[in-house]
Amino acid sequence: MRSLPVFLMVTGRPVILTGQGDAADAKRRLLERAGARIVGEEDGDARIAIVSDGDAATVARLRARGILVNATDMPDLCDFTLPAIVDRDPVLIAIGTAGASAGLAKALRQRLEAMLPARLGALAQALYDARGAIRARWPQAGDRRRAIDAGLQPGGPIDPLTEGAADAVPAWIDRAGGMAGSQLVPIRLLSPDPEELTLRAARLLGEADSIYHAADVPAVLLDRARADAVRIMADAPPEKPAAGLSLWLSLG
Repeated sequence: MRSLPVFLMVTGRPVILTGQGDAADAKRRLLERAGARIVGEEDGDARIAIVSDGDAATVARLRARGILVNATDMPDLCDFTLPAIVDRDPVLIAIGTAGASAGLAKALRQRLEAMLPARLGALAQALYDARGAIRARWPQAGDRRRAIDAGLQPGGPIDPLTEGAADAVPAWIDRAGGMAGSQLVPIRLLSPDPEELTLRAARLLGEADSIYHAADVPAVLLDRARADAVRIMADAPPEKPAAGLSLWLSLG
């Protein structure tokens, strides 16, 4: 990654916006939607700024004050970039290209907009509201995560790409079956290139609790797994895998 994706909470906080014209107007609308308090360059409390006309002198002055700056259409002057956004409040999907191509980010956003149901945010809110019931149904964190993964998978009872998923949350909690103690799935990788992962392998990497792997499996493939999944190098698949979903990865 060339940058660290973050979501900044700017509601009620000062954000400097400089410049005039269409670019400034677009950034103003974005900041207003996020609840920011838009201020000028002279504000002493602001910690981030958007220089909409890309003026290098303004960028230098703000940076000298320790302010993080976005300079429109000048990625080399940016401390942060503004992504293309798919907004399904409270779900936000940000698409960035490290400033390489705003047009590509826009095209991807438009594709995702067409794919994602309008009520995706309602599903997120329903899951938030059901936290108590979900904890009561699955007291153990691992069981809880696996149950949620199973519910949200393609074709699952709360598949996020279906319009009725939000309304199905209570029934999913009531009817979901018990979680298996452990499961080991072998995956023979076709190539060390992560771009050649099958859809099934990519999905399982995103769900697994433990990743057992041969020594020749490259780190770039292991990076496709959940960040909190345990990685264990081994010569052979384990006889007794850890609880939850485990994978055995090998090349060949």
